[in-house]
Amino acid sequence: MNRTLSSLVLASGLLAGGQAIAGDLLHWQNNSLTYLYGQDFKIDPEIQQTVTFEHASGWSFGDLFFFTDFIKYNTDAKNGDGDGHTYYGEFSPRLSFGKISGADLSFGPIKDVLLAFTYEFGEKDVDAYLLGPAFDLDIPGFDYFQLNTYLRKPDGSRPGKNVWQITPVWSYTIPVGESDILIDGFMDWVVDNDSNSRGDYHANLHFNPQIKYDLGKALKWGEKQLYVGIEYDYWKNKYGIKDGGYVSENFVGSTDQNTASLLVKVHF
Repeated sequence: MNRTLSSLVLASGLLAGGQAIAGDLLHWQNNSLTYLYGQDFKIDPEIQQTVTFEHASGWSFGDLFFFTDFIKYNTDAKNGDGDGHTYYGEFSPRLSFGKISGADLSFGPIKDVLLAFTYEFGEKDVDAYLLGPAFDLDIPGFDYFQLNTYLRKPDGSRPGKNVWQITPVWSYTIPVGESDILIDGFMDWVVDNDSNSRGDYHANLHFNPQIKYDLGKALKWGEKQLYVGIEYDYWKNKYGIKDGGYVSENFVGSTDQNTASLLVKVHF
């Protein structure tokens, strides 16, 4: 998803939960490392290996999700900046109006109402700030289901004004034998764009679920600690570049990505 905004968000949350003692601020946390190997990527080099660090935590004033991808391009392939590697991350705190006020805000399928922030960062002109209302939903069968809506403001030299983005996030567990299959992920849907000018940020849809088998549970090593599986990645108009649009003088082809990566994930 400027660090200044992130700091202000966390400071606001800490003040909102000021009545709680320090030990009650953090309710839970989970960290993980994921290794991915995939082919058929678009715009960037075709074959990629990725190591991802993820952090998720629940607080007395809301929750926090953070990740960073460290991406290595295979062989001698390089990106548009001439690098054989890159990185990308998002920092996403959310303030819960239910937790802060102490009121029960649930109605219908809605469990809580929140204010969601995201800061996107990485190489070149990928930085963006996102802000908007969010909802935690109670949908039968799902471990959790979030619906985040954002006003998206790009930061950098790339043309484009503010656009709207809708981001559902979910997790669903299916028991299989003596273990489980976990299906979780997100979808980023940028629902509008500014113009058809070259280099503008176009409407795009990024659908990114992971389908994982709890190998640690199957081997009696521990539940929800070691997963193997695949990550599916569909991205229409990747990076907000219209299919067939301008990427560079040396790029010819589609900007619609449709690929899958092998996955190993360890939680700690």
